[in-house]
Amino acid sequence: MTRLETCGSNIPCLVFLRAAAAFSPYERKGKRNERLKRGSMLIGVPKEIKDHEYRVALTPGSVGTLVRAGHKILVQSGAGEGSGFPDDEYRSSGAILFPEAADIWEGAGMVMKVKEPQPSEYIYLRNDLILFTYLHLAAEPDLTRVLLDSGTAAIGYETVQLDNGTLPLLMPMSEVAGRMSAQIVAHYLEKENGGRGKLLGGVPGVRPADVVILGGGIVGSNAAKIALGMGAHVTIIDTSSDRLRYLDEVLHGNLTTLGSNVQNIADSVNRADGLVGSVLIPGAKTPKLVSREMVAAMKPGSVIVDVAIDQGGCVETARPTKHSDPVYIVDEVIHYCVTNMPGAVPRTSTYALNNATLPYALKIAGSGLMDALKADISLVRGVNTLGGRLASRPVAEAHGLEYIPLFRR
Repeated sequence: MTRLETCGSNIPCLVFLRAAAAFSPYERKGKRNERLKRGSMLIGVPKEIKDHEYRVALTPGSVGTLVRAGHKILVQSGAGEGSGFPDDEYRSSGAILFPEAADIWEGAGMVMKVKEPQPSEYIYLRNDLILFTYLHLAAEPDLTRVLLDSGTAAIGYETVQLDNGTLPLLMPMSEVAGRMSAQIVAHYLEKENGGRGKLLGGVPGVRPADVVILGGGIVGSNAAKIALGMGAHVTIIDTSSDRLRYLDEVLHGNLTTLGSNVQNIADSVNRADGLVGSVLIPGAKTPKLVSREMVAAMKPGSVIVDVAIDQGGCVETARPTKHSDPVYIVDEVIHYCVTNMPGAVPRTSTYALNNATLPYALKIAGSGLMDALKADISLVRGVNTLGGRLASRPVAEAHGLEYIPLFRR
């Protein structure tokens, strides 16, 4: 067992479990994984292969920062093209480029991605690898099992959590997805796109569209900001009265706020032209707040955008879709349930993501994983799997698996 010896008498010491203490990203065998000096790490950036995913884990600017800090960065050729970053910019920033994904996965001590590994990437997962990316494992039972079986140290951007409850690495993509959701509702309400033929903001003498938002967090507040700016009537439903008071103060326009209960949800969904699902329980599977019966009672041609779909979705009729085939219809209601919405605006999304993830990448690469965990409790909360142990309680509960914390007090 490894103990944190430097903590003061008034601060609880962290006692790490044996499996976690045994893990070291620097202890590797073979030429491709030669031992690195402390404070230096091989970081790999493969090209994203999820459907129409154009984001990249590191910008050339972030690569330059990591190189100056003493790290080596391996980038797959073409990884940044979708975000507007050609290979030459990565070379100029000090990256080493390789043509194949295998070169990146097998050569790196830490792989940074945007989205969860796809099935064809599972073969690269191993017990001396740090994986730093969005995971959303509560909705991914197969990937959860593969990560456990491989022993990979998997840190989910979406579960890194500060003491005040803020999710700093999820926030930027939540802002993007929230703003996009209002635009998507407006797009699919157009008759040409299968909708009711209703303008989101209306015009003088004609009622605007009714947009209902479930959840007043980062996604919901950003969706409301854009929808209100376009002139829609917006209803936000949330469990927190304090949050609703705050939103009522800071958002301006035709806004209604409601406490979350079955009746308020049913009544609001029934009159909605557009419904945005933005419910989040960090790391956990999203509860189904909108039943199939509620969807059936919606007006023909209305639109559902379930942003929560990457955690399972909050609408009973929601199922994951892709950018290449984003919508389907149930009971004459359009459903948009793309699991990687920000991938459609990669230039904005990649910069926003890097602003948040780079400081954490520097911590992990500079200190090594275990020392970084000892120094930063928010990073500990981000660990989903390590050494074959499932360290996320919400993920364990979602799949009926054993939860084993990384440390005890």
